[in-house]
This record gives sequence, structure tokens and C-alpha cells, in this order.
Amino acid sequence: MRALRCLLVVPVLMAFVVPAAAVPPFYIEFKKDYIDSLKDKKFAEAMDKADVKCLVCHQGKQKKNRNDFGKVVGKFLTKKDAKDKEKIAEGLKKALAMHVDPKDDKSETYMDRLAASKWPGGKLEDLKKDPPKKAGEAAKEEKKE
Repeated sequence: MRALRCLLVVPVLMAFVVPAAAVPPFYIEFKKDYIDSLKDKKFAEAMDKADVKCLVCHQGKQKKNRNDFGKVVGKFLTKKDAKDKEKIAEGLKKALAMHVDPKDDKSETYMDRLAASKWPGGKLEDLKKDPPKKAGEAAKEEKKE
């Protein structure tokens, strides 16, 4: 009886869990407004490659992992905004104007990084790697094994 209850409860719970994922309209607007207007066309082409373009906001292989820039974008935009081009443009503009080090007003902004042909979220090599696991997450994975 207990196993039957679990079989019924798990699918219901899974229906309410929405995984974090890349939102294509956000990237499309970012590309149109920023990547396409970069002076460094070679860097712009490199950013638009299919295997790395998600790294503008994400880190590693799982799209639930946002890099620092992606976390800032997440403060201004949600998936619900995906159909509102004006809100996307405004949210990206605000995110790019933020300082990389929010405690230091003299630190570069994400737009400064982009203009200097740097990935907004950090070095590409680092963005390709999965972020370090938090202590609680590592313990959960050990229990699974």
C-alpha cells in the first residue's frame, strides 16, 4: 500500500517541478541588441556558436546552473517575460549595467566586459566547467550512490 502511494505521489509532484532552463527569446534579444553590434566580429561569431552560446548566462552542462551574469539577469527577468520583447530588452540593459562586483562601484560592468571581448559571466574555460557543488548537494549525491 505504501509503495502504491509513492507511485501515485511522485508523478504528481514531478508535474509541479519546473526545471530551470535556457530561455531562447532572451538569447535572441541579447544577440540582436548586443552580440551583433560588437566591434570584435570574431568574438561575436565565437559567442554565437551553438555549443557555447548558452554560456552567456549558464555554466557547465546543466542549464539549471547560472553563471554570475545569468544570476543578475534572473533578478530582472523570469520565464514569464519570454514573450515580452520590451521587458527582455530592458532587463538585459539593466543586467549589463550592473557591476561585476556589486560591492565595488569602480569594478567593471558586464557591458564593459562584453565591449572588451570578454564573456559577461567570466572566462569561457571556466564557464564550460560545472560549478563546484555546495556541501549539501555533494552529500545528497553520495547518498544516491
